[in-house]
Amino acid sequence: MRKTKTYMDKLMNNEEFRKRFDEEYQNICIGEQIARIRHQANLTQDALAKRTHTTKSAISRYENSDYKSYSIPLLNRIAEACGADLKIDFITKGTKKGKELKI
Repeated sequence: MRKTKTYMDKLMNNEEFRKRFDEEYQNICIGEQIARIRHQANLTQDALAKRTHTTKSAISRYENSDYKSYSIPLLNRIAEACGADLKIDFITKGTKKGKELKI
């Protein structure tokens, strides 16, 4: 049986579209993970802000998919404040498995 190509399949064949899509998806994932770990730690944005020595509005920005200036020290502070470890994966393009670097 032949798979029907969707419009999204066609768009993903375009290298420039795919690159921008992957960048946006990565930002969405980071913001969502910050919100998730904050919730798991039973912290409000205000409480997390106090623990990381920043503001509630900054935490809100970090959880927003439009934020693009994440740094390793920032993510480490957030992870530590939530009682978590930061883990970064490097994944070889075209595969689902990657080499893991735990920071």
